[in-house]
Amino acid sequence: MKALALTALRRLEWIELPSPTLSSPHDVLLQVRCVGICGSDMHYYETGRIASRQVQFPFVLGHECSAVVLAAGAAVRRVKSGDEVAVDPAMSCGTCDQCRSGRPHTCRYLRFLGCPGEAAGCLSEFIVMPESSLYRTYRRLNLVQAALCEPLSIAVYAVRLARLQTGMKVGILGAGPIGLCVMLAARHAGAAGLWMTDRLDYRVAFARQHGADWAGNPDSENVVETILDAVPEGLDVVFECAGQQDALDQAVALLKPGGTLAIVGIPREDRVSFHIDSLRRKEITIVNVRRQNQCVQPALDLVAQGAIQPDFLVTHSIGPDQASAAFEMVAGYRDGVIKAMIEF
Repeated sequence: MKALALTALRRLEWIELPSPTLSSPHDVLLQVRCVGICGSDMHYYETGRIASRQVQFPFVLGHECSAVVLAAGAAVRRVKSGDEVAVDPAMSCGTCDQCRSGRPHTCRYLRFLGCPGEAAGCLSEFIVMPESSLYRTYRRLNLVQAALCEPLSIAVYAVRLARLQTGMKVGILGAGPIGLCVMLAARHAGAAGLWMTDRLDYRVAFARQHGADWAGNPDSENVVETILDAVPEGLDVVFECAGQQDALDQAVALLKPGGTLAIVGIPREDRVSFHIDSLRRKEITIVNVRRQNQCVQPALDLVAQGAIQPDFLVTHSIGPDQASAAFEMVAGYRDGVIKAMIEF
């Protein structure tokens, strides 16, 4: 089969690999149909690493995908040949202390698509996944929407973890795909106001157009001062979706005493810091969002019911032959890109 492999920093090549086979009665063979390019893919593409996870070339990227079932193991019951499915890229063991306590996303033996040292990615013609990672769409949503439910499920989980309630005032720092998904999930959860920031003007405009009550660029205005002028008491929850030290500092400044900072973005640095006096005096709660925790099905249901409509996130639909150019476009934030979707 053909697979798109990272063969050096910022170099992708189509290579031939053996087609995967079913090795467990719970395995399912999938034909990949749609793959979204994610910010974490860009970390590997540009730097070859995320924290301790270091790429060994060649390596197949990608974890946001939808697919069609081609074959299933003898013990598979949830899906059958021909089913369209959304794929949860996380593969947990189901038996460790974390899995038993309802935390399969922090499984001691977790394997994740497109994560070095764990599993190759989904930018290939075929992949094999355990049945537990697959969710039938029942054709209530299309394959592009199904792939979008991976980042949307992270947002749904983030909103749950932050305990966002109706009437709360919310900040979202970073208006990329994850920040915009958080915007959608927060609005659905009843946020009374949504203040967003991004360092790219086109993303600021995009956020305003698609649901933010206010959006601004911290490089061209004092966003903390502007938001606190509108909400003098401060925000109830701030989602940091940029993975940047400046955004973490702004989040602490924006939060009211007793507020919650949800860290969703992945910093490229190994360490970040906080102004402990502000953090302590305000008694800020910090929650770290680790991917999604049993939120793929809720995300699918929200899209299928029309409660959340994420289609606008896909600004570029691209064929496999243009995948390398698509990665460069995303890396350079060119052509107004929000989400580039590779469709096989």
